[in-house]
Amino acid sequence: MAGDQLVVLTDDKKLQNSDNILPAINAKVAKPQLVAALDKVSAALDTPKLIGLNKAVVVDRKTSKVAAEEFAAANNLAQGLEKGPGGTIVVGAGNFSESETLAELYRITLTAAGYQVKVQQIGNRELYEPALEKGEIQVVPEYAATMAEFLNTKANGKDAPAVSSPELEKTVAALKAGGEKAGLAFGAPSAAQDQNAFAVTKAFADKYGVTTLSDLAAKCSGSATVLAGPPECPQRPMCQAGLVKVYDFKAGSFSSLDAAGPQTKNALTTGNASVGLVLSSDGALAVG
Repeated sequence: MAGDQLVVLTDDKKLQNSDNILPAINAKVAKPQLVAALDKVSAALDTPKLIGLNKAVVVDRKTSKVAAEEFAAANNLAQGLEKGPGGTIVVGAGNFSESETLAELYRITLTAAGYQVKVQQIGNRELYEPALEKGEIQVVPEYAATMAEFLNTKANGKDAPAVSSPELEKTVAALKAGGEKAGLAFGAPSAAQDQNAFAVTKAFADKYGVTTLSDLAAKCSGSATVLAGPPECPQRPMCQAGLVKVYDFKAGSFSSLDAAGPQTKNALTTGNASVGLVLSSDGALAVG
C-alpha cells in the first residue's frame, strides 16, 4: 500500500541480535575521564534520536559535523565533564555517514574533557579494527553484536558459534571478553540500535492494524503479501528465513532489490512491496 511515511514493525519475539551503539577504545587510553566523556554520548542517544541525526545528514544535507554540533548543544553534551590527562586522540569513523556523525559526537565530548581530538575516516571494520588494536586510532563508534561476532570469528575462525544475542547484557559480556584478548575496551552501550528491521507504510499499518512482526504474521501472511529485500534475504537467518522460523510469516512472493536501500524503500512507498528490510536507524523513518 503506497504511502510517504515508513514505520518499523516491533521485533516482539527478538529475531535480531542487540546491535546497540557503543564506543570501542584502545585499552591503553581507556582512562576513566575518557570513558565518561564517551559514555555521555551513549546516555544521550536512543534510536529515534539516531534516526533524527541520520535524517539531518542524509535528508536535510547537513554535514556530520554540523549535525553533531547541533545535537550536542541541544543535549548539553559538553557540560559537566571531568578533565582527563589530555593528549591527542584520533577518533576513527567507518565509511558511512552515521559512523562519521557518531565520531563527531565523540570528538565534542572528548574535547570538552581536555583532549586534542581529530576525526579520521578509516573505511570498513576490516581496516579500522586492526588500527584500533595497534593504537593508530584510539576510539571508534561500534555496534555491539556485529563487533562481538567480528572479534569472535577473527579469534576462533569463520565457523565459530555465535556469541551475540538479542539480550544486550549477554552480547556486551561476549564483546568485552573478546575485546580484552585484543587489547580493546568498550564504553556503555546506548539505547540506540542500528540493525535489520522490517518496515511497512503507515497506510499499510493503519489499514491492517499491524504494529509488530507477530501482527504481520498473523494478519498478513498469504499470497498477496510481497516481501522486499536483498537477493540473499530468503536464506538469511536475520531476514526472510528468520521471519519464517521465528514468526511463521509466509510472504506470497519475494522482490529481490537492495539491502535496506533506496530500491526497497521506493518499492514500499509506491505500493510495489508490502514489507521490506530496512535499517532501524534510517533517516527515512523520521516523522515529520
